Amino acid sequence: MSVILLQEKLDALPNRPGVYLMKDRSGRIIYVGKAVNLRNRVRSYFTRGSSDSRAFVALLDRVLADLETVVVSTEKEALLLENELIKKHRPRFNVQLRDDKNFLCLRLDTAHPYPRLETVRRPRRDGARYFGPYASANSIRETLRVVNRFFQLRTCADHVLENRKRPCLLHQIGRCPAPCVFPIPPEEYRKNVDAVILFLEGRSAPLIESLRARMKEASKKLEFEEAARLRDQVIALERSLERQAIATTDAIDQDVFGLYREADRITLYALYVRAGRLTGGRAHHFSSDFPDEELVASFVNQYYADENFVPAEVLLPCAPNEPEALAELLTESRGTTVRVHVPQRGDKVELIKLANKNAERAFGERTRSREEVEAALARLQERLRLKRLPRRMECFDISHQQGTSIVASQVASVDAEPDRARYRHYRLKTVHQNDDFASMHEVLSRRLKRGLQENDLPDLIVIDGGKGQLAAAHAAMKDLGVEGVDLVALAKSREFEVTDAGATRTPERVFLVDRKEPIVLPQTSPELFALTRLRDEAHRFAITFQRKVSRKRGLASELDQVPGVGEARRTALLRHFGSLKHLKEASIDELASVEGVGNAVAERLHAFLHAPKGKTIDMDADDEVREASLEDAAQPGGSS
Repeated sequence: MSVILLQEKLDALPNRPGVYLMKDRSGRIIYVGKAVNLRNRVRSYFTRGSSDSRAFVALLDRVLADLETVVVSTEKEALLLENELIKKHRPRFNVQLRDDKNFLCLRLDTAHPYPRLETVRRPRRDGARYFGPYASANSIRETLRVVNRFFQLRTCADHVLENRKRPCLLHQIGRCPAPCVFPIPPEEYRKNVDAVILFLEGRSAPLIESLRARMKEASKKLEFEEAARLRDQVIALERSLERQAIATTDAIDQDVFGLYREADRITLYALYVRAGRLTGGRAHHFSSDFPDEELVASFVNQYYADENFVPAEVLLPCAPNEPEALAELLTESRGTTVRVHVPQRGDKVELIKLANKNAERAFGERTRSREEVEAALARLQERLRLKRLPRRMECFDISHQQGTSIVASQVASVDAEPDRARYRHYRLKTVHQNDDFASMHEVLSRRLKRGLQENDLPDLIVIDGGKGQLAAAHAAMKDLGVEGVDLVALAKSREFEVTDAGATRTPERVFLVDRKEPIVLPQTSPELFALTRLRDEAHRFAITFQRKVSRKRGLASELDQVPGVGEARRTALLRHFGSLKHLKEASIDELASVEGVGNAVAERLHAFLHAPKGKTIDMDADDEVREASLEDAAQPGGSS
């Protein structure tokens, strides 16, 4: 699209809600979006310095050939129209709900004199009762098995019910009263229907109470076979209901959505809570560089537009752009009020955490293909101008506590996956004060020297830090004459402006040796994720080791002040108790049981550790560090 034509279209955009369609040179729709204000939203795509980091936005000047808009009256109408156009045209840059199957539900037409349970995919507003959705055919079959065995509802279709002359096999094995043949009173059949409704709603207490009352009534009438059948039904249902996890004290229907993403790969997980009980869940996988808020909003809109069951409450992990319009749309679909909510506290936050954990677990079951890994590493090589494809990467980080206990970490990856056999810890030998640059120079020198001797060097070295740390690492490489190994530094994203609307953050930045300005990779790209994942692992590994060193040093310094506790006894106490917290909790007898301590020293040590404040060292300042267990630092690899 020419600049003049584009500017004319932008100038003519209305300040109204609507939908915009972007087309390529062949006239194919490549993106459909909605807006509360078309003028502001569409113009933001072409504003210099836009914060929109989606990959297709950077391509618009090359692929965009035409722009159309459709004006509507309300935000809700914009949501509806956007969903219809996405399903119709399936634009390449939109989030697509790939799984077009609706979830299974159970339908019970209570208006019929002899209702039956039937499996459907599309609930309708026809006055019938709907239960579900069920995440799989197995779960719905298990539910139907319990209902058919214990509640004796008919299973045949209406036309069979009206035309059958002889009872079927289910009647002969005691699974159906055969209202198709025998004159079963509708009020008797209705008792089973009411019990089925209580069972499917998860209302165990009134259901069991009702069945027990019917059992006693049958016993009084000397109908012992019926009483025995109801007794067995109560026992079986109690076992079945015990397996249903209670998710919330609110006896309402909820859909809870969790989110997990790594770069452009996303998993959204829907947990189903029915009448306060967790009944199942399902994962949905995507590849998209959309921000989380827009991704969740687009997904939820398409999900419920496909006529899936709409609960009374929808819990989301992040706020969509138009929560009120979405709630109004779902309320209209359900027929009663639907709340769209992002919980901040209480049980509902725990539900979101559970959904997020399920999303992470489902994500972990899907592995990135070899082709995707190759493509991401190739893009990383191209964008950072690397000499070699970075199959083997190592990252280094320095950690200290207020300038003391200085340590470093080395973590590694092969084809963007952790290589824990090459993890290493370093205790600084020549640097004894807070100097990140000197520390980095020492650590890289030691690593590279060993690598040259063993002919074991990575393709790419990543430094956690900025220009200063990068320069120190580069100096170490020059001092040792290392060539053919690429070197970059990755600076963390940081807050630089805090307003009422929230905090504004800098992007993750990559510094190169021969380039003044940093390179900013797409913030949701697989190539940046490979670097940040490695950097974050190096930071975690360094912090863990630094806490272990600080804890031992703090405990040793405390014990040095106790008369009669020398190096041997101090080592024995450290090995036996592991932390100051456990040492303080020990009795005199437990202290005395340590090899080489004895009763006299144990009494002095116990008195010292429990002396009133002011008479000994304050032991609360570093509790977080000292109380960490020794196992916190137990990781693959060793110290160097």
